[in-house]
Amino acid sequence: MLRRSSYLQTYSSFFFLFFLFFSLRCNNVSLVKANVFIYSGCSQEKYAPTSPFETNLNSFLASVVSFSSQATYNSFAIGNGSSTPPEGTVFGLYQCRGDLKSTDCYSCIEGAATQIGLVCRYSYGASLQLEGCYIHYEHMDFLGKLDTSLRYKKCSKSVNNDVEFFSRRDEVLADLQTVIGFKVSRSGLVQGFAQCLGDLSSGDCSACVANAVSELKSLCGSAAAADVFLAQCYARYWASGYYNELSPGAFHALLIFFLRN
Repeated sequence: MLRRSSYLQTYSSFFFLFFLFFSLRCNNVSLVKANVFIYSGCSQEKYAPTSPFETNLNSFLASVVSFSSQATYNSFAIGNGSSTPPEGTVFGLYQCRGDLKSTDCYSCIEGAATQIGLVCRYSYGASLQLEGCYIHYEHMDFLGKLDTSLRYKKCSKSVNNDVEFFSRRDEVLADLQTVIGFKVSRSGLVQGFAQCLGDLSSGDCSACVANAVSELKSLCGSAAAADVFLAQCYARYWASGYYNELSPGAFHALLIFFLRN
C-alpha cells in the first residue's frame, strides 16, 4: 500500500508528465529542431581569400544574423552600385519558417550563417536549407526571379489501399496551393505546410507551390509523408503521427522515469 507522501509524489508526477505530453503534442515547433540539416548547394566557381567578394560575403552573413532577430525574411545586395567590381557584389537572402518565433529564427539563422561557410567554402554561390531557416547567396542577381528547379525530395514508405488517406492528402495539397507566403493545412489525420521565399510575387508563389505539389505526387506517389523543396518554395505533408509526435515508447519511458523518482 502506498504511503500518503508516495501517493502524492506519484500523483503529481503523473499530472506533470501529462502536462508535458499535452504541451509537446500541441506545440509542434518545440519538437522540431530548427537547425536540422536538410540540403545544401555550392557553386563550382570559387573566389579568392581576402578578395572583395569575401569582404562583402562576410558583411552579408553578419547582416542576415542581425536582421533575423527583427524579421523572418530579408534580401540584400552588398557592393552593388559601388566601386566594388561586379564579381565582388553579393546578392542574397535569408528566410525562416513562417511559424518560428523571432528568437528561434535568430538562433537558426545564426547557425546557418556559420554552417554555410563551412559547407560551401570559397563558393561564389551557395544555399543552405535547415529545418527552420534558409540562406542563399550568389554573385549574380537572382532576387525575385522565379526558379522552380528541384533541390531536394524525401519520400516515406508507401500507404496502400487507403482511400481515406489519399482523399485527405489531396485536400491538404489543394489547400496549400492557395498559399501567400506561408500556409499550414490539415484535413482529418493529414497535415501539411508550404512556404515561398519572400522575394516572390503572390502569382509566382502560387505557381511555385503548384509545381512543388505536382512533384510531390509524381516523385513520392503514395508516400505517407513527403517533402519537396524547389529553389524558391517547398511543400510538405504527412499523416498525423509521422512527424513531431512523442512516440508511445518515449512516453512510456518518461512515465517510468517520473514514477521512480
